[in-house]
Amino acid sequence: MIGRITGTLLEKAPPTVCVDVGGVGYEIDVPMSTLYTLPENGAKVTLYTHLVVREDAHLLFGFASAGERGAFRQLIKVTGIGARIALAVLSGMSVAELAQAVTLQESGRLTRVPGIGKKTAERLLLELRGKLGADIGAVAHAVPDNQTDILNALLALGYSDRESAAALKQLPEGVGVSDGIKLALKALAR
Repeated sequence: MIGRITGTLLEKAPPTVCVDVGGVGYEIDVPMSTLYTLPENGAKVTLYTHLVVREDAHLLFGFASAGERGAFRQLIKVTGIGARIALAVLSGMSVAELAQAVTLQESGRLTRVPGIGKKTAERLLLELRGKLGADIGAVAHAVPDNQTDILNALLALGYSDRESAAALKQLPEGVGVSDGIKLALKALAR
């Protein structure tokens, strides 16, 4: 019903923002990834939105991009995943990282999100396979097997998805797993 909102950003009270549109203030829940991209209070802002109508409330969720909103909509279709958990997933990882986790069937990346246990992560991987758009195929071909092993090693050592991905980009092509892990750890130590 409400697909997009453009107005003046009145306030940020994570995870909720208030946007004034023609004198009406809309309270919109946003993932942290969107919150970090918002301008200062008083600036004009546009958010892609998703309206959830429940018996006891009408809830509006906002996103910086249509892709993020699409991922949210796919997440809430999964059995046992509500809007709050879907927001938590998008706050903990980007849409590309989520697509990569689904493509590579990496439940460990999903279980790091608060509220996602092992069974829920496995259900997400199963039900989201093939549903996150063209990014999935591109991500699957972009990460060779050695890089997948290196990425998994870095994640197991406690590095974040972003840190690990940045370290992988610095590695030379065709590097072996052992040498790749050493080089990635040196890059992360800087």
